[in-house]
Amino acid sequence: MNKRSRPSAAARFFTGAGYFWRGFAVWGTRPSLMALGAAPALIVGALVVAALVALGFFVDDLVVLLTPFADGWAAALRNTVRLAAGAAIVVAALLLVVVTFTALTLAVGDPIYERIWLRAERDLGEFDGPVELPFWAGIRRATASGLRLVGFTAVAGLVVFVIGLIPVAGTVLGPVCGWTVGGWAIARELLSRPVDARDLDRRTETAMRAADRPLVLGFGLMVYVVFLIPFAAIVAMPAAVVGSTFLFRRLAKPFEIAQANRE
Repeated sequence: MNKRSRPSAAARFFTGAGYFWRGFAVWGTRPSLMALGAAPALIVGALVVAALVALGFFVDDLVVLLTPFADGWAAALRNTVRLAAGAAIVVAALLLVVVTFTALTLAVGDPIYERIWLRAERDLGEFDGPVELPFWAGIRRATASGLRLVGFTAVAGLVVFVIGLIPVAGTVLGPVCGWTVGGWAIARELLSRPVDARDLDRRTETAMRAADRPLVLGFGLMVYVVFLIPFAAIVAMPAAVVGSTFLFRRLAKPFEIAQANRE
């Protein structure tokens, strides 16, 4: 596609979001397989909800612990700072929780999601990749990938927390940064399965995502927003796996055309 005919960034963003919703259509054609994919999300989701409830009980104590410097300030200023700190904690916690939910669910349910992904690949056609990985090999791959993702998000969450403390602007910048980082991280994690199946190197993988950032971000942000809804996340996880397969095919097409032209 030449540059003149390329859709706008906004159009590509909404196209990316649409790939996630296309994944839900598979619930109608393969309900048993998709229901199987909801089981790991249900288990992990219950743990995540419990963690959020616990945070709700202790968030006030945590705010006081993190802002001892405000103890001697005037009440109005102290309350404002601590309100901002509480909001920043919630935003950073949501970022970490949603991404951790994604990583844990994909690791716990790796053999199931491997089947869902492979079925989507075969339905789309033109895929000669390997069949499913052996059980423990798949678990190790998913666990290692998840740990890298959670580690990155923990650092990003700290940055988001600090941004959230900025007076006035932080109340907007904090959530925006959190959603953007979370959406991008989730999209990257979900795309890792079709990338690994084709044995693509990291440079090519990075180039694919960078070639159409609005598309990737639209998909990732839509998944992130839906994953904020606990019960919706359960049925959304298998749909996200399917949607990421559609998204990968779209991202890979320009590279495949360029490769064919070189040959």
